[in-house]
Amino acid sequence: MDIASLRERISDDMQAVDRIISDRLQSDVALINQLSHYIINAGGKRLRPMVTVLMARAAGHDPADTRHALLGATVELIHTATLLHDDVVDDSALRRGRDTANQIWGNEASVLVGDFLYTRAFEMMVELDSMAIMDTFSGTTNRIAEGEVMQLMHVHDPDVDEARYGEVIYRKTAALFEAGCQMAASLNDPTDTSCIQAAADYGRHLGIAFQLADDALDYDGDAEAIGKNLGDDLAEGKPTLPLIHCLANSDEETTAMLRKAIEQGGRGQIEAVCEAIARTRSIAYTRGLAEQEAEMAEAALQAFPDSEFRSALSELARFSVGRNY
Repeated sequence: MDIASLRERISDDMQAVDRIISDRLQSDVALINQLSHYIINAGGKRLRPMVTVLMARAAGHDPADTRHALLGATVELIHTATLLHDDVVDDSALRRGRDTANQIWGNEASVLVGDFLYTRAFEMMVELDSMAIMDTFSGTTNRIAEGEVMQLMHVHDPDVDEARYGEVIYRKTAALFEAGCQMAASLNDPTDTSCIQAAADYGRHLGIAFQLADDALDYDGDAEAIGKNLGDDLAEGKPTLPLIHCLANSDEETTAMLRKAIEQGGRGQIEAVCEAIARTRSIAYTRGLAEQEAEMAEAALQAFPDSEFRSALSELARFSVGRNY
């Protein structure tokens, strides 16, 4: 199973999402057009709008009512804005196998165009004419920003534990999945609180599973497939779960090496770190937790009637942990 086959099942909806994105990226400021089109067309999976659209359809939303496409496009613009800001903060040079926008146009332009995408997303929320959507997404973007700051505080800190790490990935990654699914389910019947809560639960667990799988791939993935250099997290001094688990299960000598590698950053100790991670089965541990989250996401779908859209959401949960990119 690949993402393209799932997208094909909702091709009309996703084409509508793409049209909205293309239209809303337009600006009379040339640099905004250039930079925003560069990153939005960089070969991403469009996973977040796809999940949003599928959840709306699984909850019974009428496809003739195009609010689900507008909601999906809004989610994608928020996500894209976070990528622009992330790459500046992390001083990243490569994303999805291409130079990052900040490498081409500089940090200042990337930050400002990220701001443009955020504000354009909020204009689109106003069009959806729902105070619940405005409330949910304003809170979500706030949590995303908090997650970024929390992660910044964790850089080069070898004492980060699983609980602190978990809070970061919820805020940085899972919160947007959660919000998109929650609001997608509300489009059909805003009073069906059990359905809306189940949708939020699915999105949260899916987002956590997706991020855990990403963190495992950073140490044992294929650089060409994932579109970035292996060991980027270590190079940036970020202690993600494979490293956190390894630290907690290593002998004194290895622990000292790992702490130094996190404190210093860079790739000088990457081979030794990867050997330690393999020795402590930390990748297997991380993937195991990701699979548990994916299973909880699938369980949440039982609140929805059986349909091709519910089946696709179930397949997406499995894809999130079984992928190699």
